[in-house]
Amino acid sequence: MARWDEILTLPVQNPTTLEFSAADITWSMVVGWKDSMDRLALIPFSRVNDFVRGESNNKECQTRFHVEARRRRRPTMNCKPKVDGILEYILYWCSFGPDDYRSGGAVRPSRASCGKKKTPAGRPNTKRGCVCHFIVKRLIAEPSLALVIYNHNKHVDKKGSPCHGPMDKMAIGTKAMFAPYISDDLRLEVMSLLYVGIPVETIMQRHTEMVERQGGPSNRDDLLTHRYVRRLERKMRRSGYELDDDDAVSINMLVENHQDHIFFFEDFTDKDSFVLGIQTDWQLQQMIQYGNHSLLASDSKFGTNKLKYPVHSILVFDQKKNAIPVAWIMTPNFTHCEMYRWMGALYDRVRTKDPTWQLGGFIIDDPLTDVRTIREVFHCPVLITIWRIRHAWHKNLLDKCSDFEKRSMVAKRLGNVISSICRGNGGMELFEAFLEDFVDCFDFLDYFKALWYPRLGAWTTVLKGTPLATAEVASAIESYHHLLKVRLLNEADESIYQRADWLFHKLGTKVHSYYWLDGFSGKDTFSRYWRSEWKNGPNQWQQGLQIPDSDIVIEDNCARVVCQKDKERSHAIVNPGSELAFCDCSWSMKGNLCKHVMKSTKVCRDRGLAPPSLALLRYYQALANVVHCPPSDSLVCDHAVAVAVSVRAQLEMVLSATNGYSPNTLAFKDPQPTSEPRIENGTCASRSLAGSDDGNEVPTNEDSDQDMYVCKKRKSGGASDEVEAATSTQAMQPSHHWQNYPARQEREREEASNGDEGTAELQASDGDEGTTEMQASDGDEGTAEMQASDGDEETAATQIMQPSGTEGSQATPELNDSSDEVRSADRIGGT
Repeated sequence: MARWDEILTLPVQNPTTLEFSAADITWSMVVGWKDSMDRLALIPFSRVNDFVRGESNNKECQTRFHVEARRRRRPTMNCKPKVDGILEYILYWCSFGPDDYRSGGAVRPSRASCGKKKTPAGRPNTKRGCVCHFIVKRLIAEPSLALVIYNHNKHVDKKGSPCHGPMDKMAIGTKAMFAPYISDDLRLEVMSLLYVGIPVETIMQRHTEMVERQGGPSNRDDLLTHRYVRRLERKMRRSGYELDDDDAVSINMLVENHQDHIFFFEDFTDKDSFVLGIQTDWQLQQMIQYGNHSLLASDSKFGTNKLKYPVHSILVFDQKKNAIPVAWIMTPNFTHCEMYRWMGALYDRVRTKDPTWQLGGFIIDDPLTDVRTIREVFHCPVLITIWRIRHAWHKNLLDKCSDFEKRSMVAKRLGNVISSICRGNGGMELFEAFLEDFVDCFDFLDYFKALWYPRLGAWTTVLKGTPLATAEVASAIESYHHLLKVRLLNEADESIYQRADWLFHKLGTKVHSYYWLDGFSGKDTFSRYWRSEWKNGPNQWQQGLQIPDSDIVIEDNCARVVCQKDKERSHAIVNPGSELAFCDCSWSMKGNLCKHVMKSTKVCRDRGLAPPSLALLRYYQALANVVHCPPSDSLVCDHAVAVAVSVRAQLEMVLSATNGYSPNTLAFKDPQPTSEPRIENGTCASRSLAGSDDGNEVPTNEDSDQDMYVCKKRKSGGASDEVEAATSTQAMQPSHHWQNYPARQEREREEASNGDEGTAELQASDGDEGTTEMQASDGDEGTAEMQASDGDEETAATQIMQPSGTEGSQATPELNDSSDEVRSADRIGGT
């Protein structure tokens, strides 16, 4: 039992890479059978396949490991659990062994009674007697862990000589130099090309040309054969989705056969409805790569009018800001808000692969989304995008309102309503006024009242309290929604849309292949086979950025954008800069955000002809609120801390260059509050600070470096309000302090050497007296005593710590050397 006590106390190792090998693990030596030493380690059982793939892709000797033996304990077995009990035993062996079909090699007797293995062990002519193998045990004591025993980790035969790979001299010039099978990446590439309709001969022709350009085969993938591709094509044709006439039985059989692509599944019960979560290995890799410290987005209502089970898509954004689906969730139409059932499983699947993975923000498109579940699972802020309502209103305005002038007025009014609600200047009464003012637009108002008016209460509430996503995000989600419609809903027989097995099969095969090929660098070689399902070129946002500003002409409520393909033509944009701007191009006439609207809106805002975007406004508001009270929102809090730390580092470098001391010297101390914050008008009032008006202590030792400006102007008790205001204004201008800092510091040192004490007294004129006394000595710290007057008069320090609403709303996150931004960043750091 001492052996198992030692094993169970070993650390569980979970590398953060998608695949890992034996070189990425620290192995322990434990006494094993017959006093031999076993080389073993503990890893999560869910990552055994990642270890197998990583070990197969070893650069020194690429190979493939197959399951040579497997034993499972039946779930119905009733036995007393033991410490060394095993739930599952798996023996992985290098595919170049264990038999040796070389001349004089040992071959095991044929076992005709053994059943056909699901994972092939390799063709007989590839067997070269390799003894490399490892054992995986799933213990009863820790079912979530896997004990890996790897005693034979060298690719050698029984004589100890290399039997395949670059180290084997006899394998040079043969297929034994490389792995026995093609890689998973090449197999996924070939299957994707076959699913989208590329012929086998074309695939082999392009592959052969690529190998010839590089000067011959250099790895196993270069040895791809026509026979292997033809076999994959035959397998694809024979695979069907309708495994049973009953859709419920068929979908259960598909789920059982594709467990690797399912992260959550619950069938219909008396209490719960059907939910199926789909995520392939490639989608999981994209979620880990592009979702870490970044954004996830939700397209929650695809196919609600045609599909029996609408698709809820989870999206990430790649380097080109294109949306990539990383999970599809199939649920009935009436259960689209039950995210709590599957969201935890999705998060656990990602964290199992990468324990350090953390989401930066989640974007929703429905006000009824379960925001609490998102925050509890992902621990991130939630944003909302209005692309869905903008798309629906835009499209129906074009269909139901033929009068151009009336259409533009309705669009501009709706855009102003949305803008006012997001800025906190109205609510449902704005929509009621809109309905009263446009009673003559019958068709659109009937649609608006029937479909949208019951939802506007929820939308108004969410838009007032939730940060807004940018137009770039809205354009990416809209483009994804359009492409998914083209790639999925293109069947001639629409009755097939009522089957769940068809939807599962097409999402995991053909639709998945299109999205994989979107990032495939060699897709241009198959351009002759492109159809409408293929994606070509950047999205609308990137295309808009490529239009030069000189091609934009703004005229009152209209803008003209020169066509980039034909310079003699131009497109007219109505309501440029509004949330509902129209364009006469074909893409905008379908209700979409086009590149011309994007560019004209950007130019209007750059020229000051339109207010800033709602997303930027919400960002400024959140940044300004940091001055009053530290926020609970992690996104804003992290940005505020980053700004404060960056400004502090810059100021320390300036002081070190000016005065010649080391930048490691502590020139800025943490604020030392002397009283708890007061709550006034729902915000956190400024604290009573010690030593300086921004919350930082002022070192008064004559040998130390002061970091903030200390007002030493003496005021008489009968000073007027104007003098007090002037004193406050002088204290709020640190730029003069930093420009004259060296001379002033030298002067203060001379004054400190001549006298023992420096005293600054500030007295208020109205009400009772409020006195602030600052005393400094050579060895003592500066002390500040602030007494509030009976007339509730605020002191100058309190006025300095509470900026006006105009200053807060115009705060900028960028850093430069100007005094105003330094002051704003110092206030953020003080909170």
